[in-house]
Amino acid sequence: MSYSKHFDIQAGNYDEAGKAASEIKRILKGNHFSKDLIKRVSVASYEAEINIVIHSKGGYADFLLLDDMVLLQFIDFGPGIENIELAMTEGFSTASDLSRLNGFGAGMGLNNIKKSSDEMSIISDPNGTVLKLKFNIFGEDNHESIESN
Repeated sequence: MSYSKHFDIQAGNYDEAGKAASEIKRILKGNHFSKDLIKRVSVASYEAEINIVIHSKGGYADFLLLDDMVLLQFIDFGPGIENIELAMTEGFSTASDLSRLNGFGAGMGLNNIKKSSDEMSIISDPNGTVLKLKFNIFGEDNHESIESN
């Protein structure tokens, strides 16, 4: 099995924020994957998509479903993450007041992404950010689960 889908993500478009993540979740549910996998991929894809909406000049996501893994790639067109280590600190946020008024920018996005995925890599410079995520479908998962609310 192999399936791929591309999603364009517009900066500042709060009305469309989360639509790519919802479509990815629908695809995984339709293929009857485990609830744990669906939850982990959904959390990570939503957080990454929201980061593009609130912090960037726009970008896109690529979703690839293979026999044994889910791969996600999120790319934005700047301004980049000045200090990735600081951005990984729980509660740290550079979100605008508008983003906060829309309920975003709590400073947990990158942490939730890392906890949800089996592998995460992030590269950033002033031209943009590339975030790559891997989720194992079978076997031992090496992730920390997101606590249920």
